[in-house]
Amino acid sequence: MNRSQILLPHAASHAPALTQRPQRAAASRLSVSWARSEAEVREAQALRYQVFTTEMGARLPTPPGVPAGLDVDLFDAYCEHLLVRAGDADGNPGPVVGTYRVLTPGAAKRAGGLYSDTEFDLTRLRGMRSRLAEIGRSCVHPDHRSGGAILSLWSALAEFMNRNGLDTVIGCASVSMRDGGHVAASLWRQIAADHLAPIDCRVRPRLPLPIEHLRQDLVVEPPALIRGYLRCGAQLMGEPAWDPDFNTADLPLMLRTADLPARFRRTGA
Repeated sequence: MNRSQILLPHAASHAPALTQRPQRAAASRLSVSWARSEAEVREAQALRYQVFTTEMGARLPTPPGVPAGLDVDLFDAYCEHLLVRAGDADGNPGPVVGTYRVLTPGAAKRAGGLYSDTEFDLTRLRGMRSRLAEIGRSCVHPDHRSGGAILSLWSALAEFMNRNGLDTVIGCASVSMRDGGHVAASLWRQIAADHLAPIDCRVRPRLPLPIEHLRQDLVVEPPALIRGYLRCGAQLMGEPAWDPDFNTADLPLMLRTADLPARFRRTGA
């Protein structure tokens, strides 16, 4: 699937993401759209930098030629970037408060693989790659985590998947390691008890979180994004990887569109 063949809402099959007009989200004063310009991608990268460095203590080097205060990596150029904006009382779109980036199968080939390939051995997913999209760098501003922004992102993503003939999405959910990893290990244990994927969809971390040396008995409230994934039917594909640059434990998650709640499937129809 070439970039020019990606179908975005309200865009013809030959039109790239830059021509797609904003789509009103169900949540009041929130709007969701696909980035149409480098400036809009920069807005997403600025939000990512703010959330990742402030909340997770990530160490994000600035690539040569990139302005300070942005989270940028080589995959950004190959991805479609989904944005949620918070509007004012008059309905005018405001700042970006939520974002995902989406890597389609064709774009992944051009990029040399998925971002998840750098953290996990995805051998068992080989047969799914032609129908699989990867979401990543997901973040929502702290003031907008009550549900509206997350639901807006998921609704737009479901529509994107449906229009492009994709049936599976994977990605990593990051948990801060500021406590040394005990919360992440305990969260892994809690989620694995009820949401572990079948063996043929399991992956292995390249740099595993040493969960055998960490506490796994803490009662942990999952972060809002992870709660949202699980409510949508997501499954855990294996043990977490340790990302030393972001200072996080990354949980590998998979969601099939067939498992989405009906409200999202209707949106994506």
